[in-house]
Amino acid sequence: MAHRRLRRRLALAVPVVLSLTASLGFLPGAASAAPRTATTAQTAEGQELAYVVNTRTDRHTLSTVRQAIAAAGGTIVVTYDKIGVIVAHSANPDFARTLRAVRGVQSAGATRTAPLTAAGTTDEGAAQYLTKAEAAKITKSSATADGSEPLEADQWDLRAIGADKAAKINPGSRNVTVAVIDTGVDDTHPDLAPNFSAAQSANCVGGKADTAYGAWRPAKPEHYHGTHVAGEIAAARNGIGVAGVAPNVKVSAIKVADPVNELFYPESVVCAFVFAADHGVEITNNSYYVDPWLYNCMDDPDQRAIVDAVNRAQLYAQRKGTLNVASAGNSNDDLDSHALVDDSSPDDSTAVTRTVDPHECFDVPTQLPGVVTVSATGVTNAKSYYSSYGDGVIDVAGPGGDKYQIPDTPSKNGRILSTMPNDQYGFLQGTSMASPHVAGVAALLKSAHPWATPAQLQALLKAQADNPGCPTAPYDGNGDGVVDATCVGGKRVNGFYGFGVVNALRAVK
Repeated sequence: MAHRRLRRRLALAVPVVLSLTASLGFLPGAASAAPRTATTAQTAEGQELAYVVNTRTDRHTLSTVRQAIAAAGGTIVVTYDKIGVIVAHSANPDFARTLRAVRGVQSAGATRTAPLTAAGTTDEGAAQYLTKAEAAKITKSSATADGSEPLEADQWDLRAIGADKAAKINPGSRNVTVAVIDTGVDDTHPDLAPNFSAAQSANCVGGKADTAYGAWRPAKPEHYHGTHVAGEIAAARNGIGVAGVAPNVKVSAIKVADPVNELFYPESVVCAFVFAADHGVEITNNSYYVDPWLYNCMDDPDQRAIVDAVNRAQLYAQRKGTLNVASAGNSNDDLDSHALVDDSSPDDSTAVTRTVDPHECFDVPTQLPGVVTVSATGVTNAKSYYSSYGDGVIDVAGPGGDKYQIPDTPSKNGRILSTMPNDQYGFLQGTSMASPHVAGVAALLKSAHPWATPAQLQALLKAQADNPGCPTAPYDGNGDGVVDATCVGGKRVNGFYGFGVVNALRAVK
């Protein structure tokens, strides 16, 4: 299947994140969110939908709601007791409405608009696979640098944030794991195998974790996104191919992409955050938005339930010590505006054009409280032409690539070179690529400060970042003579870079 078109991700200023938490008021106390034993739903092609039912977490309420689900014609897939999220399937068109009337149910809604059948990413444009001729040229150039990986001469992104020098000081701790919540990871790749953690990997498609060996791998070779992201974070310095930002930390894979349409449905993402938290993952990378809605508006009961369910899961992960990092989006939108056009939702059926206020309609998980929102830069440290931005919205920036910012490398390719399935390498650009650079630096910070909480890690990320400041000339990302964006803010914090571009060398020092 051809790779899906890029997904636009949007973010939110801290005050709005706080208001989101307050407006939902669903911070269930939790020590463990291990799922209960669940029945397996029998899907009826063209009829059943998947739902999330969000409840109070006391035993009596959960029991009552489970009975109500059965009475309404639903089948439970999994129940996450400690966060009060139940994933269910039903062919009853009034299922969600019926459940919302049940005492103890705080929100309930469909997680898709198309019936169940037998995930989205934020890379900009199709992948460019590295040819043998290009690899030979890069390898020859890399050989002139002492201790360089064979393809490192083309990794301008590592040098841009000092990751090449940082690796000589502290390449990261084996006690730190970054989970790639994505399309799956090809852990057999020689650059990933040395650092891969199978014990912290799973297939969460459908909402219930499958830990069978290899279940975390991509469904198809063209589902390369997660493998590319994993290499950016933790490709080993082993004399093969490329290097990651944190080449000695562990990386795991939590697959959430539907094997048919590559959509990232809410129940799969809920499962991923809970699984990561319960398996000791320190950092998650989230280079996607939760389908089928680019924005989930709180006045829509289905979309509200999606926000509620995923937020419960990611807050649970934070409470268990997991920092969640997410990409900001590739639409070059000012995310501090009050009116944005969404013409891509729902993306699992027929999209409709609607104007939304991102202060009231949330992109998930980026706009959820405590999530690190990342914009993208190119080799010149300028904002990437596609990257979304917004004063008070972006936390930090990282190299995501830019075809208009040309590096002095053997390939002269401004995109990011990393691992691909089946032992290959390729170039991608997008905020999808910026987020794993930040996750890698966060892993280095966690290695240096093992007792740091997620909030403290986010503060450290901001403290060590280098801020280029707003450009002095009008921003014209693609060079067509038209002003493409306006940067608001000062040298310390601004809409293009947040607190600045992350710095791996400073992180390890």
